[in-house]
Amino acid sequence: MKILITGGAGFIGSAVIRFLIENTQDTVVNLDKLTYAGNLESLETSINSDRYIFEHKDICDRQALENAFSDHQPDAVMHLAAESHVDRSIDGPSEFIETNIVGTYTLLETARSYWQNLDDARKSSFRFHHVSTDEVYGDLGETENADPFTETTAYAPSSPYSASKASSDHLVRAWQRTYGLPVVITNCSNNYGPYQFPEKLIPHMILNALQGKELPVYGDGQQIRDWLYVEDHAEALYKVMTEGKIGETYNIGGCNEKKNLDIVETLCNLLEEFVPEKKSSNISSYKDLITFVKDRPGHDTRYAIDNRKIEKELNWKPKHTFETGLRKTVQWYLDNETWWQRVLSGAYQLERIGDQKNAV
Repeated sequence: MKILITGGAGFIGSAVIRFLIENTQDTVVNLDKLTYAGNLESLETSINSDRYIFEHKDICDRQALENAFSDHQPDAVMHLAAESHVDRSIDGPSEFIETNIVGTYTLLETARSYWQNLDDARKSSFRFHHVSTDEVYGDLGETENADPFTETTAYAPSSPYSASKASSDHLVRAWQRTYGLPVVITNCSNNYGPYQFPEKLIPHMILNALQGKELPVYGDGQQIRDWLYVEDHAEALYKVMTEGKIGETYNIGGCNEKKNLDIVETLCNLLEEFVPEKKSSNISSYKDLITFVKDRPGHDTRYAIDNRKIEKELNWKPKHTFETGLRKTVQWYLDNETWWQRVLSGAYQLERIGDQKNAV
C-alpha cells in the first residue's frame, strides 16, 4: 500500500512510520506542518528509505491536501496530525479548534472527493483511519473500581484539547454515516517512549531530574492514567487500519494504570540506578526534587481503557509491561542526549506551559 500519514513527524506519527518502514513493504507519505512538536530527526532511521516521502503541508490548507492526494494517490490515510497538549489548550484553545476540528474537516472533505473518484477496486479497499484519545470520554472519577472506558462510553470531554478531539471523532463518524467514507477510529490511552516532546509528563520529569530541576506534580499526584508504550501503539494502529471493520471504533490501552506520583517516583528510582551522580549537590535523592504545584483546571482524576474488543476481534494486546517500557524509555533519553538537547535549544526549555497560575 501507499499510506498518507498526517502528523508523521510527531511523537506517535513518527513511531508509526518507523514501524511501517521496518516491518512492511508499504510506502509512506508523511504530511506534516512541522509545528513545535514536529521533528524530522525522529525519523532518522526512515528518511533514507525509497519508500518514504515527505510533504511539508498544513491539513487546514485544502489546495495543498488536494495536490498531495493527486500527486501520491494513496490507498489509505492515517490521520494523526493534532495539537495534543492539554496545558497548551487551556492557555490557547484557538489552535486546537483550528487544527483538530477545521483541519480534520478539511482532510475529510479532501479524502472524500479523492475516494469518490477512485475506480471500484481501489474505492472498496480505501481506508481513512482517524487516531484519537481516551480523553474524549472524560473522567472516571475518584473511585478505582469504576469500569474502564469502552467503545460505547458516552463522550464527556473536560479540556479544550479533549473537546476538540471529541469534535473531530464526531465529524469522522458523520462522514462515514452520511457519505459512506470508509473510516475506522481508534482512541488510545497515554503514550510514552522514545522521541516524545519533553512537555509531556515522562520525558519532562526525566530531563528535569537530569538537570537538577524541580519535578512539578499537579495537586496530590493521585490522578490515574493508563500508559501505552508508543511502539505497541504503532503496531496496534496498523492492525486496525489493515484488519479493522469499517465504521468501528477500537480502544487501545496499555493495561497499565498508574498514579502520576507513582510514575514520578519510579522514574526517580530508575535514575538513581542509571545516573547516581546528580547535577545538584543539594539533594541526596532525585525524589527530593518532587514539588507539588496547584492542580490543572478541570483535571480529570482517572482514565482507564478496556482493551477487550481489539484483543478479541484483531488479536492485539500490548507487548510491553509498564516496567519494561519505562526502563527502555529512560535508557533511550540517556543514550540520545543530542536529540533532546537540540529540542531544548528551541523555544521550549522545560518551562511551565499553559495557565501560568495553575499549569506545570
